Amino acid sequence: MADEILSIAIIEALPGKEDELVALLRELYTTMKAKGYSRDSLYRDTARPDRLIHLRHWTSPQMRGDAQVDPDVHRYWIKLPELCTIAAVYENVEKVFET
Repeated sequence: MADEILSIAIIEALPGKEDELVALLRELYTTMKAKGYSRDSLYRDTARPDRLIHLRHWTSPQMRGDAQVDPDVHRYWIKLPELCTIAAVYENVEKVFET
């Protein structure tokens, strides 16, 4: 999609919180998709199982703005600091090329 925005985050689960974090993100991703805000994928770093790589394809700039003020989405976002630290966030990733 032409209006899609790719965002990437590097997430590190707090000790003993990995399963709870993944469950929360699964619920969040389901909510985001159901509302039409984004498509999300989650990857685990096999060298560091506590490190997750989150990819979000925002549907459009408008939908990203709508999600940022949606109380249903905030319900999940406010729980994240209890479960993880976010090591890096890349808000607007642009594809250079693909093979």
